[in-house]
Amino acid sequence: MPSPEHAEVAPGVRTPLTAVDILAVVCELFAFFTLAFWGFAGWAFPWNIVLGLGLPIVAILLWALFVSPRAVMQVHPFVRAVVELLVYASATIAWWDMGQAWIGLIFAVVAVTAGVIAGRRRFA
Repeated sequence: MPSPEHAEVAPGVRTPLTAVDILAVVCELFAFFTLAFWGFAGWAFPWNIVLGLGLPIVAILLWALFVSPRAVMQVHPFVRAVVELLVYASATIAWWDMGQAWIGLIFAVVAVTAGVIAGRRRFA
């Protein structure tokens, strides 16, 4: 008898969201916010406009292409994990560059842990 975790869902119905799924989305949104904040606050004019808009746009495009549940390009789960880690790492480096190493470290630990748990559930 299959376990409830691996039970088939009816067509048109998705599995219910868990706290880990919600935490993973919050981490992604925080990473996008971090990149925008770093772009606007961490650079002099006119680079602050370019990077404040460009960095989150690039991160969102990468997420939409490879990581999102309805990703445009279906890639191997390891490629998906690498792209997700690149977004998290860029946000962590941004916090370190702004002199907030503890925020960057805490974000990195929470985001990677949530990503690993959500990824294991997704591909189990």
